[in-house]
Amino acid sequence: MTEIAFYCASSELYFPGAVGLVNSLRLHGHTEPIFVLDCGLSDEHRELLAAEATIVPGAPQTPPYLLKTIAPLRHPAETMVLIDADIIVTRPLTPLIEEAARDRVVAFANDIDRFVPQWGEALDLGPVRRRPYVSSGLVLLGGPAGEEVLALWDDRQRRVDYERSHFARDDPDYPFKYLEQDVLNAILCTRIDPARIVTVENRLAANLPFDGVRIVDALPPRCAHADGTEPYALHHFDRKPWLERVRSNVYSRLLTRLLLDPDSPLRLDPAELPPRLRNGPAAAAERLATDLLLGPSGVARRLRERRSRIPAGSGSASP
Repeated sequence: MTEIAFYCASSELYFPGAVGLVNSLRLHGHTEPIFVLDCGLSDEHRELLAAEATIVPGAPQTPPYLLKTIAPLRHPAETMVLIDADIIVTRPLTPLIEEAARDRVVAFANDIDRFVPQWGEALDLGPVRRRPYVSSGLVLLGGPAGEEVLALWDDRQRRVDYERSHFARDDPDYPFKYLEQDVLNAILCTRIDPARIVTVENRLAANLPFDGVRIVDALPPRCAHADGTEPYALHHFDRKPWLERVRSNVYSRLLTRLLLDPDSPLRLDPAELPPRLRNGPAAAAERLATDLLLGPSGVARRLRERRSRIPAGSGSASP
């Protein structure tokens, strides 16, 4: 069995993010296998990604909240790193991988606290104990504990009702509003020995709006908070900068370098990106115009409103 492997899912729409993720891993020295679940990539996209990753055929009609477990179940490793395609790795994940390899589950605390006592009974998992609510955007599964989480996660997420979730009717009383993320937390609250769970502080997987986070280096991408602490990753869980006009931020600036720089393992043609994500004066002018149009206060307000309804890293980020 492979010792360590990374897994993400990508559709054609998420392709730039997947390329940025793969490049960030490689540039930080991660030579381990990367498996990309194909959720609707074009032939050209598959060919480019195949230079650094194994493409895993997906089922086109599979609901997004069921995608995370497919590739790791088909290509298991002793330590499995499940990571969303809208994440850029900004320092080596080696310490987290080493921790997970000790028969641990490693995940990052979410930016909201959530606990539903009905989780255990609803999924036939047993008694529930309260613990920190974690994001499903970056999860490391190692040893028997990791294998148990993966198997339970794949099975129990099939029992949730998408129509009652936040992404459909938004039933306020539904225990699994956030789909696979709630299922993951339900499993951690019931079946897994607390000594086998490592919860990493939220700021080490920085979320939008990346307040106080600055770029330390572009390639390999590195960032730091105001106190000098360097996060492991940046997670652009909201609207994607390659799909919609959003204010320029540390993620979007690093993504441009990751996708276009000659030193990146996988390179895109600038024509594949919107002007604001390209290099040069015209791109800078486009970013400035977008920033002025949107304004910082409006973005911050919208994110606060969104966070009151949905935690970072939940099912909406899937392809």
